[in-house]
Amino acid sequence: MTEAVRVGTKGRSWHDGWVIDRDPLTMPQSQAKNLSLIAAIDLGSNSFHMVVAKAQNGEIRILERLGEKVQLAAGINDERQLNEESMQRGLDCLKRFAQLINGMPPGAVRIVGTNALREARNRNEFIHRAEEILGHPVEVISGREEARLIYLGVSHTLADTPGKRLVADIGGGSTEFIIGQRFEPLLRESLQMGCVSYTQRYFKDGKITPARYAQAYTAARLEIMSIEHALHRLSWDEAIGSSGTIRAIGLALKAGGHGTGEVNAEGLAWLKRKLFKLGDAEKIDFDGIKPDRRAIFPAGLAILEAIFDALELQRMDHCDGALREGVLYDLLGRHHHEDVRERTLSSLMERYHVDLEQAARVERKALHAFDQVADDWDLQNGVWRELLGWAAKVHEVGLDIAHYHYHKHGAYLIEHSDLAGFSREDQQMLALLVRGHRRNIPKDKFAEFGKDGIKLIRLCALLRFAILFHHIRGTQEMPQVKLRADGDSLEVMFPKGWLDENQLTQADFAQEAEWLTRVGFSLNLR
Repeated sequence: MTEAVRVGTKGRSWHDGWVIDRDPLTMPQSQAKNLSLIAAIDLGSNSFHMVVAKAQNGEIRILERLGEKVQLAAGINDERQLNEESMQRGLDCLKRFAQLINGMPPGAVRIVGTNALREARNRNEFIHRAEEILGHPVEVISGREEARLIYLGVSHTLADTPGKRLVADIGGGSTEFIIGQRFEPLLRESLQMGCVSYTQRYFKDGKITPARYAQAYTAARLEIMSIEHALHRLSWDEAIGSSGTIRAIGLALKAGGHGTGEVNAEGLAWLKRKLFKLGDAEKIDFDGIKPDRRAIFPAGLAILEAIFDALELQRMDHCDGALREGVLYDLLGRHHHEDVRERTLSSLMERYHVDLEQAARVERKALHAFDQVADDWDLQNGVWRELLGWAAKVHEVGLDIAHYHYHKHGAYLIEHSDLAGFSREDQQMLALLVRGHRRNIPKDKFAEFGKDGIKLIRLCALLRFAILFHHIRGTQEMPQVKLRADGDSLEVMFPKGWLDENQLTQADFAQEAEWLTRVGFSLNLR
């Protein structure tokens, strides 16, 4: 990995109110098709961002950066419903983004949603419409996963130094804190405070008063209290801010003669007094502060001052690398067999004392079965194969809790654990496969995944087949079997006479056929 995302001197152009940072070395489209192109889209609570990059020899070269203020979080009402107006702003932005990723293959584009989509109860409606526009899946990631990716972006953008870093990222709906060393995050936290949500709560009409500011500041201090001790205990050598809010505050301080772009405690106090004198966000006119950032500026300042006071900071430097760069590097790792998700599952298996040999046997059999029926069952997308392999690895994690209902214990652990690298939906689908790997299959739970529900049931059938095949643990040689799928039926062909000689396996599969019948599947043995 390189120590930084290297970008050449950029030109800047505007299209329909959104800014494109364009590398002058960007190749013509005809040549670009030959590059290993990857893209990341960050569906933030305040802004949507996209980066397109060339990946070569383990390094990333940014070709394009796009960003647009959408303020998705501003459209969430008291019932946590995202309104149509904010959805449409986001979808209009994505239609423009889609032009640059049109034709990119599956796996080359990763799209992540953050706090606003975590909070919105009707997020699936927006996600479905977004996926139709972009042609790639949208993942909603947890706050701690967002923190991990932010740190990944920062650590690959700054010089590789041995000291510990505190990274803070003030987003539209949440603020992430990370302490890390070199490329490894040591602590990751996400708090429910952001410049858009606090603007809606404390500065909705744009008026800035000491009383309102004090309310926002106090609310932020109360949020930070929950993690103060843990942050101080780990300590850090330098503080880094990675969000547009912190960059904007640094620019305002520079314009006022307080530093060269960094944020300092003395400058924050001066800036607060300046805002009180202005009295209205519309009057904010610092050099470098775009008009569309004025409204959320006071809330961002209150949150940052609370961070400085709670953590006793004197200085914070800004870093351009953040979530979207982290998503790119995470994507690059997946392409180079350095997938953090594999490390996460290995750690989970070790923690819950999974029988590694049995897990490997089941995984091999499940994937062998998958490869035989993937085309018949419309499972060609590599995501489904990965998911089945993961489920085979961890299907027995619940045994460390208790044997009785261990599939339910395992499903709970997987759904509610902090699994680095996994989106919320990844965890939910993985947990469902573990829940459904034995006894009754909860068909209603699969139905919650809409059109993907039938594919998940098919994966579940393959997982159950592999587990039954290795019900008798051990290394004895097992026969090669052939599978054939047709709609809702699965046919398994054993060597002639083998089932008659292995009555326990035959009985297991007879019982399995009954379980599958309850969810509309037929299992036929030959």
